[in-house]
Amino acid sequence: MWAYETTFYQIYPLGFCGAPRENAAPVAEDELAQAANAAPNPDAPIMKIAQWADYLQKLGIGAVLINPPLESDSHGYDTRSLRHIDRRLGGDADFAAVCETLHVHGIRVVLDAVFNHVGRGFWAFRDVQERKWDSPYKDWFHISFDGDSCYGDGFWYEGWEGHFELVKLNLQNPAVVDYLLESVRRWADVFGVDGLRLDVAYMLDRDFMRRLHTFTRELKPDFVLIGETLHGDYNQIVNDEMLDSCTNYECYKGLYSSFNSVNMFEIAHSLHRQFGGDPWCIYRGKHLLSFVDNHDVPRLASILTDKSCLRPAYGTLFGMPGIPCVYYGSEWGIPGEKGGPDGDWALRPALDEPAPNELTAFIKQLAHLRSADGAAARALNYGAYRNVVIQNKQLLFERACDDATVLVAVNAVNEPYTFGGGELNGSFADLLADGAPTVELTGALELAPYEVRYLLRA
Repeated sequence: MWAYETTFYQIYPLGFCGAPRENAAPVAEDELAQAANAAPNPDAPIMKIAQWADYLQKLGIGAVLINPPLESDSHGYDTRSLRHIDRRLGGDADFAAVCETLHVHGIRVVLDAVFNHVGRGFWAFRDVQERKWDSPYKDWFHISFDGDSCYGDGFWYEGWEGHFELVKLNLQNPAVVDYLLESVRRWADVFGVDGLRLDVAYMLDRDFMRRLHTFTRELKPDFVLIGETLHGDYNQIVNDEMLDSCTNYECYKGLYSSFNSVNMFEIAHSLHRQFGGDPWCIYRGKHLLSFVDNHDVPRLASILTDKSCLRPAYGTLFGMPGIPCVYYGSEWGIPGEKGGPDGDWALRPALDEPAPNELTAFIKQLAHLRSADGAAARALNYGAYRNVVIQNKQLLFERACDDATVLVAVNAVNEPYTFGGGELNGSFADLLADGAPTVELTGALELAPYEVRYLLRA
C-alpha cells in the first residue's frame, strides 16, 4: 500500500484559505450543480493549495489530507452537499484543478469524508423540515415525530454526541448508503481522489464500512481508507474487511507528554504495547496514522513546555512505526491554542506562503528518508519495533526488517548524553548527518542536547 511509504500533509482548507466562518444561506442542489460546470477560476481561494504544490513536493510530501472542502453550514463537518465544493472555497472545477496539480507533482489526495452526520442545511434534512412526515427522506435520519428538537422543528432527531447542529445519518438505510457511495464515486471520477479519511469512524456502522471497503477497492485497487479514532481497540475497524489505517491518538498523547514530563518511558511503553515483539503487543504489522498535532488539538509548539523539544519530537514521530502526518504550518513551528475566544479556528489559521526554517529542513530530511528507495526506508516503513535503552530523558529504539536495521536515538533535554549497549557496535550510516557518513561504534553513542540520530547498520 502506497500510504505506508509516504508522509502525509494535512490542510484544513476553510481556515488555510481564509474563507468566511459562516456560509451564505443554503441553495438548491441544482444551483450548486450549475456552478460546478463553470471553468476553473485561478483566483478561487481553494487554488492556494495548488500554489503550495512545489513546496510540498520538495518537502517530501506524498499525500495531502484535505479536511472537508464540501458545501457546509460553517466548519465543514456540518455538510450541506456531499457532491459539490463549498462556495466559500470555489467550485468543483477549481478543486479538480487543485487535485490535478497535486497529482502532477506526485502527491496523492485523501479527502476527509463525513458520513456519520450532516448539517442542518443538508438538502434532504431541509426537505424533512418542510414536509415533515411526507418527506421521502425522513428515514435518512433518526427521527421521531413524537417530540421536538431544540430548534423547534416539530420533530426530534439524533445529533452527533449531543450536538444537534450535526444531524446523524441512518447508515442502515440502503438509500443513504447508495447516496454516500455514489458521492465517493463522483469524488474519484471528478477530482481523482486517492483515499478517504473517515470522520468519527469509531461511530460508523461496521457493515457500512465493509461495503465502503469493497466499493472503493473496485474504484481503485490502492484506494486508502483511514479512520478517525480516539482510544479503544483499533483492530475492531483496522482490518482486511474495513479500514487500512486509523489515527493513533494513544501515541499522540505519549509523544508530547513524554517530553513535557521528561519521561520517555511513556512513549516507549505505548510503542511497545502497540508494535513490540511480544505476543501480546496489539498492532504489530499495522500502519497507523501518526501525528504530533492536527486541526482538533493544540499545535505542538504551544503544548510543549520546552520549545527546543520540537526537533526530537518530530524525530521520534518519523522514527516510530506508522504513517507520519504533518499539520500545515507546524513544520516551521507555528503556535495554536485550543479553547480560546476563537475556539478551534485558532488551530486553523489562514497562511499566505510557506515560511520554512531549520525545523522545516529537518522534517524535510526525515520525510525524504521515509520515501527513498532504500534499506533505511524499508526499515522505517515496515520494520519491527524494539526498545533498546529507555531513560527518563533519552530513548533508543530499533526498527528492523529482514534486510535492514535502523537505530533511532533521541535526547529530550538540554544536556549531552552517551548511550551504551551491545547493539552499538559495528559500522553504521549516520543518516541525518551531512552525506550520511559511516561511523564506527564500540558500544557507545554520543548525543548532543536535543539531538536525534538515525543509524543504519552497515
